[in-house]
Amino acid sequence: MSLVVVGLNERDAPLELLGHVAVADRDLSKVLRGLADSPHIDEVVVVSTCMRTEVYAIVERFHDGLADIHQLFQQRSSGSPSESASLTEHLVVEYDDAAIRHLFSVAAGIDSAVLGEGEILRQVRAAAAAAHVEGTAGPYLDGLFRHAVEVGKRSRTETAIARGITSLAHVTTEIASRTVGGTLAGKRVVVVGAGEMGEGIADALVPSGSTEATSPREIVIANRSLARAEALAGRIGGRAIGLAQLFDEVAKADVVMTATSGEEVIFDLASLTTALVDRTERPLVIVDAAMPRDVAPEVVDVAGVTLFNLDDLRRFAESEMNARRDEVESVVNIIDEELERYRFKLRTRAVTPVITALRAKADLIVEEELARVASRLDELAPVDRELIENLAHRLVQKLLHEPTVQLKEAAGSGRGERLAEALRALFDLS
Repeated sequence: MSLVVVGLNERDAPLELLGHVAVADRDLSKVLRGLADSPHIDEVVVVSTCMRTEVYAIVERFHDGLADIHQLFQQRSSGSPSESASLTEHLVVEYDDAAIRHLFSVAAGIDSAVLGEGEILRQVRAAAAAAHVEGTAGPYLDGLFRHAVEVGKRSRTETAIARGITSLAHVTTEIASRTVGGTLAGKRVVVVGAGEMGEGIADALVPSGSTEATSPREIVIANRSLARAEALAGRIGGRAIGLAQLFDEVAKADVVMTATSGEEVIFDLASLTTALVDRTERPLVIVDAAMPRDVAPEVVDVAGVTLFNLDDLRRFAESEMNARRDEVESVVNIIDEELERYRFKLRTRAVTPVITALRAKADLIVEEELARVASRLDELAPVDRELIENLAHRLVQKLLHEPTVQLKEAAGSGRGERLAEALRALFDLS
């Protein structure tokens, strides 16, 4: 049995390919069930964000399980502009300790486009929760992802890795702000998409403590579901519209930030050109934070339009991360410590059934012996009887203490296996 992680991330794969393999929330259940139905995969969790899609799996047969996961990526990448290139050259594949370290690094925020980003920790937790609900994550992956979340929290608490701009949503608003002169105050902003990323952008536009003088003049939330747009707009003091009214609002906007989870391009060259036909020379900034893209690359040719996509956001984040790079070593040290702690948990988990069976048998023997002399014990005062019963249990527990410690310390080694087998034989443990 092995742990493997297979995936694509923004660092090693083209954005077009990432967009094709990304797993939307509506498809997650089907993907999880499809992988779990493989006879070679025991447990599986899928982490899919705008910057990565990764499959974590417990496989019975390593190469067969790997082949099943690889097939999923091949199917989802079909039709990608990067399909002609070998998918294998972009895939990241790690197993066992390296896979654990990779997950811990992701949760800690040092394997992200935005160093120390906070969003990924919540996404890791959500991925594990979704797999648990679907029944595709068992005791191993449930425990691994819980530990990964602990690593992420500890890294952000004990280091300054999360200081400054640490989310893609904040990068999106910051790059737009700097492009229009350093502030969005007094600007008309349209946010397209009221999902997870759209909410993050909206919150970044009106952070706690912001005032009318520091906030955009108007924030319009556009979404396929008007009810969801209204809920978000109501929370931030904005205005909600359906996508049918989108281009009317874009024509009046200073900044458009788009982050939907749809498969189709929303802004192509023709539609945007038509929308801006009566617009003066006033510039328009569009930031496309969606995966797959919401904005066709050709839109950059529209007069007066400045377009940023995820590649631009990644480069901007890179330039902002220098102040936090010194913290990476401290985070890596935490990951090293947590990896060893997790290994110890795994080793002790392997011998736990033997220890549990040994202590259960010892308790049973004590209870049987006490029952055999119960009539004599009944002649004693209650306090004396309790003293004798407690003494019997304590003696047995003390006798078992050292064997238990020795077995735990040797767990995961050849010596540990020999000790476990000896205990099973000596005490006739099932």
